[in-house]
Amino acid sequence: MSASEFHVHGPHDHEVEHAAHERDPFSARIAVMTAIFATIGALFGYMVGATQNDALLFKNDSAIRRTEASDQWNFYQAKSSKQNLAELGASLATGDAGARFKAEAERYNKEKQDIMTQAQKLEKRSEELEAKSEASMHVHHRWAQAMTLIQIAIALAAITLLTRSRWLHFVSYGAGGVSVAIGVLALMHV
Repeated sequence: MSASEFHVHGPHDHEVEHAAHERDPFSARIAVMTAIFATIGALFGYMVGATQNDALLFKNDSAIRRTEASDQWNFYQAKSSKQNLAELGASLATGDAGARFKAEAERYNKEKQDIMTQAQKLEKRSEELEAKSEASMHVHHRWAQAMTLIQIAIALAAITLLTRSRWLHFVSYGAGGVSVAIGVLALMHV
């Protein structure tokens, strides 16, 4: 603005300026509460995603181990078939051929035992990973519940600011408190 011009404030400008200089403690408390709830909500949101990713990774690893175990059991079946054929050959053949078939049948039997041990280890690991996935999914649901409640608390805070309702103010605090309590349960894996 140049020195030769003058500026006239309108009534709205005066009210905005006046409101800026006055402090409304109720609005300030609601604003601070909303900022705290939003920060907590951001943390909860991160944990929702992290626990869901963990659950999916464990589930995926479990499926891979189960597939590997299935492959081992298929290999075990193939060795069993070969062992059965070698035993049949041993019973039908005589001399060196019979001894060779008998040695093959024993070798297949030993290989089967090693394969069975490996398949059982893979199945056990798959079950462990499945249990971890289920546990992570449970924690994920807790974080999601906490996140939902904190979002409700933020919405209630906004309505409180518009309506200036004291009882709604306390309901908002209550929803935020329950949200934090559920977040603590999720943190403790309960």
